[in-house]
Formats: sequence, C-alpha cells, structure tokens
Amino acid sequence: MKQQKKHNTPKHYGSAFLDWLTEKWYLARYRNVRFLQRRPHRSFRRTRRRDYRRSLRLPGYIAFTHYVNRVLWKSKGLFLSMIILYALIIIFLGIITSQSTYDSIGKLVSESLGKIFDGGVGQLLNAGMLTFSSLAIDTTSLRAEQGVMLALLVLMTWLTAVWLLREILLGLKPKLRDGLYNATAPLISTSVVLLILLIQLSPVGIMALAYSALVSVHILTEGFGMMLFGLLAASVLTLVLYWVTSTIIALVVVALPGMYPLRAIQAASDLVVGRRLRIMFRIVWAFVYSSVIWCVVMVSLVLLERGLSSKLKWLESVPIVPFAGAFMMALLFVWLAAYIYLLYRKVVADDAKPA
Repeated sequence: MKQQKKHNTPKHYGSAFLDWLTEKWYLARYRNVRFLQRRPHRSFRRTRRRDYRRSLRLPGYIAFTHYVNRVLWKSKGLFLSMIILYALIIIFLGIITSQSTYDSIGKLVSESLGKIFDGGVGQLLNAGMLTFSSLAIDTTSLRAEQGVMLALLVLMTWLTAVWLLREILLGLKPKLRDGLYNATAPLISTSVVLLILLIQLSPVGIMALAYSALVSVHILTEGFGMMLFGLLAASVLTLVLYWVTSTIIALVVVALPGMYPLRAIQAASDLVVGRRLRIMFRIVWAFVYSSVIWCVVMVSLVLLERGLSSKLKWLESVPIVPFAGAFMMALLFVWLAAYIYLLYRKVVADDAKPA
C-alpha cells in the first residue's frame, strides 16, 4: 500500500502553535510556583518576621577576619607567589598610580601633621581621601588594550584565588601552576555574572553624573540642597548594595564546574534570602577593612619614602611607592576574594531553609 503524504495545512500549523504555547505556559507557571515556594515575600503584602527568619551561624566580624587571615597564612607561600605574579603583571602593563600622585599625598600629609593642632585635621582627612582614591585605578588614562587586560587580570585573580581555596579546603595541596591552568574554565560565565553586577551598579553611576551636572549649575552649593542630595545618594547606595549582595555571592557560585550564569544567580539568591542584610554587612565590612589597611600602609610608606628621599637623593628616581601600591592592590584583591569565598562556604554550611 502506498503511504499517504501528510500535507501541512494551516490547521495543522495552528494546532502545533497552540500546543507549543500551552507547553510554554504550563512551564512558566511551574517555574513561578517553584519560585514562590522559595521566596517568603509577596508584592504589596506585609511579610511578618516569622515568615522570613532564617538562621546564619557566623563568627563575629573580627573573629571571621582572623579566620580568613589564618587560612591564607597556612598557605602563605602559595598565595604570596600568586600576589607577586599579579603585581608584576600590573607593573608590566603600566596599570599603577603615578609617582606624582603619591608625592602630593606625602606633601599634604606632612603639612597636615605639622598643623594638626592648628586646624590641620581637615587636611589630614583630605590626604586620607586622596590615598583612598588612589586605590581605584584611573581608567580614563588607560588605553583600550590596557582596559581589556585589566578586566582579564581581575577575573583571573578572582578565579585563581577561588580555585586554590576550594582545593585547600578539600585537604589537597595545589600548586600555583595548577590554579593558573584550571581556574579559567568558567571565565566566560563569570564575565556574564560580572556584567550583570555592573548593570546593577549603574544607579550609582547615574547618581555620580547627576551630582556633576548639579554642581556645574551651582544647585548643590547651598547646604540644604547638598543635604537632600546626600540623603538621596545614601538611599540609592544602600539599596544598590542590598541588591548586589546575591550577585557577589553568585561570582563564587558560577566558578563551580558546569555552572551556568543565570543558574548561579538563582542559586545565590536562594542562599541569601532571609539573611541578605547580614551578608551585606559582612561584605561591607570586608571592603572597609581592606580600605583602612590600604590607607594605613600606603600613607606610612609615603611618609617613610619622603623622609628617606630627603637624605638619599637617588631614591627620588626610584618608583618604590607605585610598585608597593601594585603589590598592595594584588594583596587586597586576593584577600577580598578569600573573604567572600569563605563567607560563601559558611553560608552554604548553614543549610537552613527559609521559614
């Protein structure tokens, strides 16, 4: 018997489209139900405390900081070689703060210390702010290829530190070579999560642009306008920090083998729900702690270099402080990666479900 040929009629196409649409509808409803089961909050409804309380057993701020330092100190040779390697790469790429910036810091600090009892406290604070701002690289002075290399270097440092810590906590003894070769597997997926993080930080950039525009037209010259804008900026910054907490944790989750970016963000959101504020305070503490260490070390080194160069003239031509700044930059970034990863491990260890 000859088989009858099936003709694709408009009725057949319409039925197939309806079947596809029905399947997608039920799949979306299933995902929505699963999502609501994992989230205690509902839009435009008050969430009672008993519905979102979730345990999080963590050491105190100082105790957990010491724990991070002890973990790094136990493998100090491994992490020191990693820090030196990335510091040399930073110096080789020319991504360092100029010597003239540090010279102005030293001059400002020296003048303020001499007048500290005559109103020089403000100058000392200015010197501290100038030193802190030198922590952030002036990206406007970087060439396009330097910017790309800087982004890759940041991702490499993050992924290598996370990979090495994971192996160490498993009881293994990894080598830096193994970390450099194996840690870059989730490079693309981590880049996607980092891009999402930058998008979430865009309100801060918008506020900075608004501040520049308002200052240029002399609207924020008076105290009342500055106060209102400061309150608005503080509110936006707080909400953005609250928002990006799960994305920062997702930067660790996405480094797991076989993890996709959106799935990592979903898993990180499930981890922080009900305890986002406590995790956010820990992350803010890590950045404040590292910034204070940076300022103390660099200001002390600038003053020491300024005092020695007045007696040893040949030191003026040696960029000791910028090289030390590159080393401190690599050191603090590795420390931040270790802090966030170990914080993630503590959160995962407390597997309490949302109420």
